[in-house]
Amino acid sequence: MNAQVPSDWRDQRITYVEHGRFGRIGAIVIDSLTLGPALGGCRMWRYERFDDALLDARRLSRGMSYKNAMAGLPLGGGKSVLLRPEQEADRAGYFDAFAEAVDALGGRYLAAEDVGTAVTDMQRVRRKTPYVFGVPSAQGLAGGDPSPWTATGVFSSITAVAARIGKPLGTLSVAVQGLGHVGMSLCQLLFDEGVELMVADIDPAALTHAERNFRAKAMPAVSIHAADVDIFAPCALGAVLNENTIPQIRARAVVGAANNQLATDRDGRLLMERGILYAPDYIVNAGGVINVAGEYLNETPAVVGRKVEEIGERLLHVLDRAEEMCIPANVAADLMAREILLSAAPNAQIAAD
Repeated sequence: MNAQVPSDWRDQRITYVEHGRFGRIGAIVIDSLTLGPALGGCRMWRYERFDDALLDARRLSRGMSYKNAMAGLPLGGGKSVLLRPEQEADRAGYFDAFAEAVDALGGRYLAAEDVGTAVTDMQRVRRKTPYVFGVPSAQGLAGGDPSPWTATGVFSSITAVAARIGKPLGTLSVAVQGLGHVGMSLCQLLFDEGVELMVADIDPAALTHAERNFRAKAMPAVSIHAADVDIFAPCALGAVLNENTIPQIRARAVVGAANNQLATDRDGRLLMERGILYAPDYIVNAGGVINVAGEYLNETPAVVGRKVEEIGERLLHVLDRAEEMCIPANVAADLMAREILLSAAPNAQIAAD
């Protein structure tokens, strides 16, 4: 694994999650504390090797540093990953072990749900530590499931990109890959504006719901990236934009909720060379973390809503910067995020990836 780790990850702090019966079951990675405590979700997934899980956590934690900085939050970046237990009955014990690891960090890492975890999991973690968010909060304050806010931020971004390419929402076609909580909520928002939808998911029930409620056309998950639409919206797992899929994309823009959509940074340039507008994922999908931060900061849903509505405008600033410098949008976003971090801590080592 060491050969795959960029040298500027050397300052990341790794805390392993240990289970009395199953041994090492996960890791918490803190990438940056420059702007504040490291906020990032807890992902539970089935990995072939533990090293794969750790690499995922390290990559995702760097993305959270950039995401939180670009969202204007007083928070650093971190991420946690847990191996998915073989038996569902062991799930509670995994989260108890995770809670102990989080609590031992004393508030330097703030957890929330992510892919493979839910509000109920975070509620269990909250029994053992106060450093977890994305749970139901006091009346009138932000909190709860962040996925609708993520979808709202993606919708704001699609609206901004549609205007940039000269397509009114009512004439827009969008291919949504992944119909989880975020993808389904996004479909509802787009459908309400008259957007024509194509969808893909491995869950037949989710496809049926989208077909019946949003008049969506179902497509195979392996080929929806090549749909003849205006915008491709990846809302499942990452690395969907790669040297194999990019030549097949017919959409004018890619704007989605999935993390780490680019398999490599070079793929951002491949998109640019093909004339495909790419909206950097951590700009687009920041709505959820803005809501979680709002819970931590005791903000109201109205305040969170105003911040999420700004995502589309922030995206346009990134696209303008990329155009001015003749660089891929993902490079422009990373550059702007590093500028924020360096301005907050001039002596910090925030190197290019």
